[in-house]
Amino acid sequence: MTEDSGDDAWLVVSVSTAGAPASLRVRVWRKLRSLGALYLQQSACLLPARAEVVREVRRLVDRVHRQGGSARVLHMAFTDPSEERAVIAELNAARDAEYAEVLDRLPSLRRELADERARGNLTYAEVEESEADLDRFRAWLAKIAARDYFTAPAGASARDALEQAAADLAAFEQAALQAETRSPAEGR
Repeated sequence: MTEDSGDDAWLVVSVSTAGAPASLRVRVWRKLRSLGALYLQQSACLLPARAEVVREVRRLVDRVHRQGGSARVLHMAFTDPSEERAVIAELNAARDAEYAEVLDRLPSLRRELADERARGNLTYAEVEESEADLDRFRAWLAKIAARDYFTAPAGASARDALEQAAADLAAFEQAALQAETRSPAEGR
C-alpha cells in the first residue's frame, strides 16, 4: 500500500471478520466509521487515499489479519468525474449531518449559561461544568473535522457556533469572577 497517490486516489477496503473474535467486527466498523468511510456494501467501503487514512487502514488491516479475519485494500481512481463528484457529495452530506447534530446541541449550552446568569448563579462550579461541556463539543467537532476530507459546507457554521459558545462562556466566567470577588458591602 503506498502512502498517498494524490488527491484523486481512493481506497476500496473490504473486510471479513468471519472466524475472528466477535469484538473485531465492532472494532473494524468503529474504525472505518471514525475515518469517514462510505460503505458501498456490507463489508466494502470507500475512503480517500490521504496519507493519514492509508496509515490507519494499514494498521486496521494488520489487526484484522492478526486476529484471524481477512481484508483487502485496493487503490483506485474514478474514470467518471461525475461519479467521483457524487461520492464526494455523499461524503459531504454525511459530514453535514454530523455537523448539524453539533449545531442542534450547542444552543442548549448557551441557554444554560443564560439561565444560570439570569438566576444569579454565577459560580466557579458553573464555569467548570460549562467548560467541560465546551471541551466535549470541541473534541466532537475535531473528530468530525478529521474525517471532513472535502470541506463539507456545514463545518464553518459549526465552528462559528462553537466560537460563539466559547465567547458566551468567557463572558459568563468574567461575570462569575466579578460576582465572587465582590465584597459583601458591594453586594448590597
